[in-house]
Amino acid sequence: MSGQLGGGFNVFAAALDSAEVTEAVKSLKAIVAKVREKNLGSYIFNSLIWPRAPKFLYFDEYYQMEGQANLNALIAREDAKTLQDSDYPLIGLINLARLDHRKLVQTKNTTELKNKLEGAGNHLTTRIIKYWSQNRHIQMRFDVRDAKPLDPEGMREGINVWGEVYDTVHWAHTPLRTRSRGFVWFFSFLAWYEDIKRQKKNVILLLDEPGLSLHGRAQADLLRYFEAELSAHQLLYTTHSPFMIDPTKFERVRIVQDFGIDAKELPPKDQDGTKVLTNVFDASDDSLFPLQGALGYEIQQTLFIGPNSLIVEGPADMLFLRAMSAQLEREGRVGLSEDWVITPTGGSGKVPAFVSLLAPQKGMNVATLLDIQHSDRAQIEDLYKKKLLNKKQVTTYAEFIGKSEADVEDMFDRDFYVGLVNGEFSKELDKPIALAALNVNEPRTLRAIHAYLQSNPLKSGSFGHYRPARYFSENVAVLWPKVSDATKNQFESAFKHLNALLK
Repeated sequence: MSGQLGGGFNVFAAALDSAEVTEAVKSLKAIVAKVREKNLGSYIFNSLIWPRAPKFLYFDEYYQMEGQANLNALIAREDAKTLQDSDYPLIGLINLARLDHRKLVQTKNTTELKNKLEGAGNHLTTRIIKYWSQNRHIQMRFDVRDAKPLDPEGMREGINVWGEVYDTVHWAHTPLRTRSRGFVWFFSFLAWYEDIKRQKKNVILLLDEPGLSLHGRAQADLLRYFEAELSAHQLLYTTHSPFMIDPTKFERVRIVQDFGIDAKELPPKDQDGTKVLTNVFDASDDSLFPLQGALGYEIQQTLFIGPNSLIVEGPADMLFLRAMSAQLEREGRVGLSEDWVITPTGGSGKVPAFVSLLAPQKGMNVATLLDIQHSDRAQIEDLYKKKLLNKKQVTTYAEFIGKSEADVEDMFDRDFYVGLVNGEFSKELDKPIALAALNVNEPRTLRAIHAYLQSNPLKSGSFGHYRPARYFSENVAVLWPKVSDATKNQFESAFKHLNALLK
């Protein structure tokens, strides 16, 4: 086959020698000469395949911009191809701001220069703030001016460029290089990559522990940037952080593990060394930890909180609300929207801390539906007085039954709820609780039942309000005809109010 191919090339070469000499013929002769010199396979690989193969670009901690430079020295290093690591993101930053550092040196008109710098700062602020949710009150600004004798080393002659961050809250400028390490890393990477994208290079990006100096929410910003802006390039990065793993895209994750390190005894040679695993069942507990952290956080978010989180005190509330909602909807009435994720906190004392953690989170809509007694009122009112929530978002059961104190159990007629207690605790009670045996002056049903049980204790165990709620939930189809219209109306009013708060 190779002999036939070689013979064909000889014939082709002879035909070219006898052809009229044109630019096309000269080009073909050069190609034939290269093929004869090496061979066809080598020519195809080196001339056609390899130039089109993507190059690997690695970004690490050394590519951190200083945010300032002497433009004359920067241009000289660029011309001499001796750029420093920190020069690349700075040039990317200048390009991202739509400036030309060579023209900045030549500008003779102050007004023209100021207009260019202001426009660059505005454009850069728009690009950066889009992916930096930690502080929306900053503006990026540039300053270009002649060097001064006491400027930093290497910036005392010619013209200097300074990158600055202006805080619109505190009305203060700070040099870019003095900002937090995480901010400088994030800023440097965005500038570096924007320059790569501008050059339209065919590259695969390699990042080692990106966002290592960023906290969890800022790492989420970085993931959001990766997803939105890096689609033009293949990205590979290593991480130990669960916040740098997208739990909705676990199929992208590969676990890297050194079996020799993790094994108690030296494994066979074919099993030793670093392996890249796609099957989580083959990974050790230590290797799985970041994945478990990401999955655990996602489960906690989706099961217990969501974009619309309704804070209640305990699981009994959740059972009553879900059961009542479903039955009302079966009757064609308004139930609690499925967009609400009911979040039990485990007691009234935990509500303020829970709300203070959830409410400030970006994109979170939080409301409460709480029990209330006189001792709780100040604590509940602080939820809106301290501006954690709007007043409409802080609701209690008392608002829907027209009393000053109320638990979820008081949304039901007292005789109906006593029937739930008698049904659930039939084996533990000496005799069913009679409605007339409860203190009529006690506004809260649960407190009246607790007072009764102090004089008439259960045969075994203790009373808990979760069990009547479970009993109602499990037997709601049978019990529903006994639920009064007043009870239905009260729950429906609560559901209408809460649904109106949805975003």
